[in-house]
Amino acid sequence: MFYLKVSRPGLWFPTVWLYLLPVMGADIWDKIPFWIGLLFVTFPLNFLVYGWNDMADYDIDHFNQRKDTYLFGARGEFEELQRLPMLIAITQLISGVVLVYFSGWEMIPILLGVVFFCWIYNAKDWGLRTHPPFELVCQAGYLLVLPLSCLLNQTPMLGWQVWVYLFLFCSQSQLIGEVMDIEPDREGGRRTIATVLGKEKTKILIIAVVLLEAALVWHWFSDIIFSIGLCVFALWLCLDRFVFYRNREYTMLEFMIFGVGSNLIAVMSMIYVWNTQLFLLR
Repeated sequence: MFYLKVSRPGLWFPTVWLYLLPVMGADIWDKIPFWIGLLFVTFPLNFLVYGWNDMADYDIDHFNQRKDTYLFGARGEFEELQRLPMLIAITQLISGVVLVYFSGWEMIPILLGVVFFCWIYNAKDWGLRTHPPFELVCQAGYLLVLPLSCLLNQTPMLGWQVWVYLFLFCSQSQLIGEVMDIEPDREGGRRTIATVLGKEKTKILIIAVVLLEAALVWHWFSDIIFSIGLCVFALWLCLDRFVFYRNREYTMLEFMIFGVGSNLIAVMSMIYVWNTQLFLLR
């Protein structure tokens, strides 16, 4: 189904992870607002974020072998993409009314903030997605899921240290996506951090970000297990960069394995954080 592919189910895990973070360990399973919010951060939110991006990247996506999958998104035809703005608007309007009903008018600035970050990232002539390194600024838009969850589920706001860590996490995810898309981006003439620095230097930057995340988790949250997990991930990235792949392009099978693996790791990390309430530093 084209519109489900647009929302990229294989990449729902970051927004779900962010949504669950403020309620980790809480007794919320019988609360209607919780399920309303969880539904929103799966299809409607990602339909907006990735649908807008698909419209902006129409020419580039035809070079991208990862597209036309449920893991990595749709490869829309012109007529299909022409229908997206109206469908996205209807989806967001319905979702917004429901969210405001269950949480109050304070939800409106959060929802408008999501639209704002999508706009500055995908704007046709000056969108930050083609002006490195400013595309990383837009990763802050994902963090709006935190106050959305706190407001909807009536939980306290998380500490600033959590926000810093999560911004690094979102930036790392953006850079990994750019490395995977470096060839189609170059063919389509799109400038990103990866196309400017090159694949090998960008991989080193990702390793540095992950190691910084590990250090901050240990320093701020004193969790050796999660820190070790991040270091193991950094070790894999080093093997990717210096041993296995270096500057070689990934095959479609490898893309699929990485996508499924990312989802499995995300689920395991959610279970761990839920049980330890690792990031609930208020």
